[in-house]
Amino acid sequence: MPEIEAHESKLYAEFAPLYDKIFGKIFYSRLESVIDDLDIPPGAKVLEVGAGTGTSFPAYPTHCQVTGIDLAPDMLARAQRKIRDNGWSHLTVREMNALDLDFPDNSFDYVMAFHVVTVVPDPIRMIAEAKRVCKPGGKIVIVNHFTSDFPLLGALTEALDPITRWLGWRTNLRLKPFIKTTDLAVERVYKLSKTSLYTVLHGRKARNGFRPTREL
Repeated sequence: MPEIEAHESKLYAEFAPLYDKIFGKIFYSRLESVIDDLDIPPGAKVLEVGAGTGTSFPAYPTHCQVTGIDLAPDMLARAQRKIRDNGWSHLTVREMNALDLDFPDNSFDYVMAFHVVTVVPDPIRMIAEAKRVCKPGGKIVIVNHFTSDFPLLGALTEALDPITRWLGWRTNLRLKPFIKTTDLAVERVYKLSKTSLYTVLHGRKARNGFRPTREL
């Protein structure tokens, strides 16, 4: 396992006891809105990469089957405890690397990546794996902060990148280059509010792969 992955896993393992208290309430309302907006149909198979402590889990409808994966066992232990305590039979978790998914091609109707692409060491490879395991006609849904295109704000966040990388995430990822480099065809791009720092991306997989459906 590359050094950066081990560092990130260790960081979030140490953060696990405080993660829900600090970020749970902040993140949940955002993720609940995104998941509700998808109107996931009965029987759909969903993969959430970087599921962590399962912050998003209460938002999923019980009529779909959700698999959450993460590298940090302490985070997954807390997610598993939530599953057990709530009696959620539609949710399972597995320890797995988002850059090397242990699933066959075309396995999931939805692949979710919430606050993950700036955490993994290789977001390009992560999206390639997400596309691989997504079924034809399925969706990849990303929620993440991207570096601002406003020159002053963008320069400031990029200047902070060496510090945030040491903490476990990057602040120099820009939206349009990310989409172009990953060859991710985006069906919809939006923010939950005008002041939100986070962008929501929907991509749909065509029968012969991802094809652009709109220009950004």
